[in-house]
Amino acid sequence: EVQLQASGGGLVQAGGSLRLSCAASGLTVADYAIGWFRQAPGKEREGVSCIYGSDANTYYTDSGDSVKGRFTMSRDDAKNTVYLQMNNLKVQDTAVYYCAASAGCISPLSQFRSWGQGTLVTVSS
Repeated sequence: EVQLQASGGGLVQAGGSLRLSCAASGLTVADYAIGWFRQAPGKEREGVSCIYGSDANTYYTDSGDSVKGRFTMSRDDAKNTVYLQMNNLKVQDTAVYYCAASAGCISPLSQFRSWGQGTLVTVSS
């Protein structure tokens, strides 16, 4: 069974940092595009960033301009885990963050799989 488990969320003040982890079982993260997505209360789920192979991070247009330069993805193949380092957090970054896998970072949202429960990030002012 393929599982992606997001963790590392919490409460942080604006300007602070958090590192989210996405631990995989049943698949090898190096072989898939792993994306981070977020869903704020009352809003639709939106793409944040994606990593695939040795390519540079992909930032999705729906949130890309607001997170580029502050958020960075990385991958630890030995731990089969993908990370999202979030710096200079803003109140508008408050959301449940999910990771999911697909064949490529340009895949539509519907083609990402193994969403898991997500991890809540709350940024206070």
